[in-house]
Amino acid sequence: MNIHGKDIKIFAGNSHRALAEEIAEKMGLSVGKATVGKFSDGEIEVNIGEVVRGSDVFVVQSLCTPVNDNLMELLIMIDALKRASAGRITAVVPYFGYARQDRKAKARDPISAKLVANIITVAGADRVLTMDLHAPQLQGFFDIPVDHLLGGPILAEFFAKEFGDCSDVVAVSPDVGSVTRTRKFAQRLDIPIAIIDKRRPKANVSEIMNIIGDVANKRVVIIDDLIDTGGTIVNAAKALKDMGAKEVYATCTHAVLSGPAIARIQDSPIKNLVVLNTIPIPPEKYIDKIIQLSVAPLFAEAIERIYGDISISTLFTQT
Repeated sequence: MNIHGKDIKIFAGNSHRALAEEIAEKMGLSVGKATVGKFSDGEIEVNIGEVVRGSDVFVVQSLCTPVNDNLMELLIMIDALKRASAGRITAVVPYFGYARQDRKAKARDPISAKLVANIITVAGADRVLTMDLHAPQLQGFFDIPVDHLLGGPILAEFFAKEFGDCSDVVAVSPDVGSVTRTRKFAQRLDIPIAIIDKRRPKANVSEIMNIIGDVANKRVVIIDDLIDTGGTIVNAAKALKDMGAKEVYATCTHAVLSGPAIARIQDSPIKNLVVLNTIPIPPEKYIDKIIQLSVAPLFAEAIERIYGDISISTLFTQT
């Protein structure tokens, strides 16, 4: 029996309302009434249009572009719900912005991911539901429970169906940091892995150095957690082609796709880029190479389990 809220309500900010509506539909609900806009001076204006007293409330908001506006919307919605006596508030953050700023890379750097975790907690969130954090240890930045869903199984299932026979398929890690993610993906398809050793001279610039593993005459899948400007993934695709790869595919959970990403991917050897819909892709950025899969069923099940105080560990286990 649920003891945290008399009923369940789904609310959404402006970052990805389509995903919130899809999640609600999967649960047989509708998105709660709320107005989220701006005053004339640019300040965020929030008005909750229905009673939430004692309810188990889930606020769906990806921290994607415009990141700061979407973050402030989330914080102010949480505050409004808390002051309206919601029973429990869960911040559903499919894409957690600022996650890459998780350590001091050089002197006097901020650790912005920790700051964002702190302010979400201070705003009044009781727990966070997210997917594929840039580094799993970011869960420890929060002083509230974090449920960390994984997109890998969704992507692996797609490629298993797409390829059928995977005897000539190789999973490729674009850098050393993605090896664990790539290995788990490869285990699901029972295929070998290769690793790209690269050097990054500065932010958003990568240089391919070497490929560890056999990719000649293979169909290869490059696996990453997110693609931002596309430099890493495109350089990797070119290097793999140069090493004799037959076909190059790429996949990631979060399609940030900022700056020159779309043009780079369009002109690259990548045959298809398979992504999840944790971030909305605007029509002007949608190209034929992109295939987008939905995370709504997974998030809907996770929310139902949280509401019912049922374990969700099976949802984020890749073994």
